[in-house]
Amino acid sequence: MRLMIGAAVFAVLGLNVGGTAAADDLATIDIQEWEVPYEKSRPRDPFAESENSVWFVGQKTGYLAHLDVMSGEFKKIDLKDGSGPHNLIVGSDGIVWYAGNRTALIGRYDPATEEIEEIPMPDPAARDPHTLVFDKGEENIFFTLQGANMIGRMNIETREVTLVNSKTERSRPYGIKVAPNGDVYVVLLGTNKMAHIDPDTMALTEIDLPREEARPRRMEITTNGRVWYVDYAKGYLGAYDPATEEFEEWAFPQGAEARPYGMASDASGTIWAVATGVDPNMFMGFDSETETWVSATPVPSGGGTLRHMHYHEPSGAVWFGADTNTIGRAIVESAE
Repeated sequence: MRLMIGAAVFAVLGLNVGGTAAADDLATIDIQEWEVPYEKSRPRDPFAESENSVWFVGQKTGYLAHLDVMSGEFKKIDLKDGSGPHNLIVGSDGIVWYAGNRTALIGRYDPATEEIEEIPMPDPAARDPHTLVFDKGEENIFFTLQGANMIGRMNIETREVTLVNSKTERSRPYGIKVAPNGDVYVVLLGTNKMAHIDPDTMALTEIDLPREEARPRRMEITTNGRVWYVDYAKGYLGAYDPATEEFEEWAFPQGAEARPYGMASDASGTIWAVATGVDPNMFMGFDSETETWVSATPVPSGGGTLRHMHYHEPSGAVWFGADTNTIGRAIVESAE
């Protein structure tokens, strides 16, 4: 049975049900995909260090890989058996950092020397580093640990790791982002909450989402400090304003079957999120100023599931990995 919630109820909650134009009435964008030559490896979480240089991980078969966009050539760096790399980020110095999801570590790969350093978690309970993000000065890496129910901070220079437990049991810390003021936000997939982390003290404060059935999976923070999230369970895009502590939410055009997952925001403030509950997956764009859906594009390969995305501002591109064993690029803005 599908529960239908009327606009009057949303008004009481301070929510918005506008912006639900049919997907086939919206503009489309250019999406290109590259078939990854390593079979059934679940390529995911690409990070573009330039227009032509993209790094990603192979979660199922355990590798780091690089795509040269101009030539289409791939290079693979095998990790030790059982690594289960889940996510990576690339510093301004070209160093690649990855989450060893099954080996309880954060890894460092130097492309110049091809050396790998492994930084183990200081607590055996911190078993599964999940998603990484730099702070604004690239002095620290903040990260989630989904199964361990923790959030962590690693100082890049000293390699010191600090861990904090989520306040809610089995809350599944998942997506993580750093706000313009340096504050850290995490969505808690196992419940209808997000967490605010003080970047200096690691003090954690929980923030309840307005619907108990919501399950936020990924998030973005726009330049005005507004915190955006996708509700994977019920097919909503949501926004939280820390200044007013108010929420707004908008239904995906695909409804409760949308299963929104991978998410990014561009320089214009457009929110990009992929409806993964439909086949093909639909790459959706939402204008955060007009608060309307403006774009809907099917993923050429079908996608399967697009799990995490990265926006490269100089080229106006959002990069993604797909369960169809591809790495993809969506041109969402004109390049500089």
